[in-house]
Amino acid sequence: MSAKKRIQPHIMCGVGDVADYVLLPGDPKRVERIASFFDEARKVADYRGFITYTGKVDGIGITACSTGIGCPSTAIVVEELSKLGAKTLIRVGTTGALQPYIDVGDIIVATGAVRSDGTSREYMPIEYPAVADFDIVSALLIASKDSPIKVHRGIIQSSDAFYAGSTDTLSKLAEGNVLSIEMESSTLFTLAGIKRIKAGTILAVDGNLAKNIKKGEFDENEKTGELDERVQRAIDEEIKIAIKAVKLLASNQSFS
Repeated sequence: MSAKKRIQPHIMCGVGDVADYVLLPGDPKRVERIASFFDEARKVADYRGFITYTGKVDGIGITACSTGIGCPSTAIVVEELSKLGAKTLIRVGTTGALQPYIDVGDIIVATGAVRSDGTSREYMPIEYPAVADFDIVSALLIASKDSPIKVHRGIIQSSDAFYAGSTDTLSKLAEGNVLSIEMESSTLFTLAGIKRIKAGTILAVDGNLAKNIKKGEFDENEKTGELDERVQRAIDEEIKIAIKAVKLLASNQSFS
């Protein structure tokens, strides 16, 4: 077996380990879960919390790689994947809703992200928009058309602080019809724009700040966040939607 070439220092992947299409969960444990939906998959790296599986769906090469929590580690993963030739990145994660009409267990397809993070500002001034690729958004929405789970689309916010957050700021974001908060997409979208690659985000709703439904387990009989069966179903569904979207994108279907 030949040694890996151009091995990246954090994800520990080299040339040939990564497909053009990459699904990006934050949680390392979710990588194997995503790979279980592939027709075939092999584990290519496991280092410092960055786990990578590569396989195929309907003959199309596809990779799943964890980003960890937050924009700094996401930037590392995007940088290193792009050096290995990844062309299309889809974040498959979770989020806390800001709108009262969005329920736990729903799904959100992001069209853009409010850049409340610090990492993306190291790359571009705040005036630079963090927007999802049009083709990916279109493919995700088409792929979700027959989903049994309600799917929303719109702007989200990416924040650096999970436990901090001004009530006034959150209220203002909600007033602006920002759908939810997460911690990675603004940097993903910004870097994708810089590197001329495609990026998108699909998210399972695991809480709702507008309804004071927070992620966490408060007593022995109360399951919230990813312990909630509704969220588990939404995670499986968003994985299926993302994979179906990859198939649509690989077919060179025109979405314009």
